[in-house]
Amino acid sequence: MTMIKKNPINVAALIASVLMAGVFSASAATMEVDKSKSRIGFNASATGHTFAGSLKDYKISASGDEATRKPTSLELSWNFDDLDSANDDRDAQMLKWLGGGTQMGSFKFTKVTTKNGADWVEGSLTIHGVTKTIQFPITLRVEGDVVTTTGKVTINYKDFDLPIIRSMLVMTVDPELTISFTLVGKAK
Repeated sequence: MTMIKKNPINVAALIASVLMAGVFSASAATMEVDKSKSRIGFNASATGHTFAGSLKDYKISASGDEATRKPTSLELSWNFDDLDSANDDRDAQMLKWLGGGTQMGSFKFTKVTTKNGADWVEGSLTIHGVTKTIQFPITLRVEGDVVTTTGKVTINYKDFDLPIIRSMLVMTVDPELTISFTLVGKAK
């Protein structure tokens, strides 16, 4: 159960970061993300061990300003059933921890800013029916019409009204999760 909590938040943050980065660097009005070359993952810590996972599928729509290459819109959504921590039992417990049934998450871009020479994305992340504003730095590389965006963010799952995961009164999953991403897309 502890592992499950960290997975949802990380995935959301990773997805949001990846999506924003792809739009940010596009030289055309829209960006087509290549899921076979992209990855949204997370790392979590629990008492005595760490674990990682990734999002197997997601829906994304992104566009940007052709002249400035800055994002103008980005929407990302996913089903938590598509979160894979390489442990089926942990993944099932995560869905139960989220409230059971089909659990969806989303990220919607609101703006991009520059802080100390770095590009930062801001948007609304929704998990467990709770929406919070998050910010995170992104780095992008443009090679022709292919844009690669990378970044990472740390999120606290308690901010989304999710309880701390404890097992046998001894093992606890740290509420802070690290989400990392690489998003590869093509301007179209």
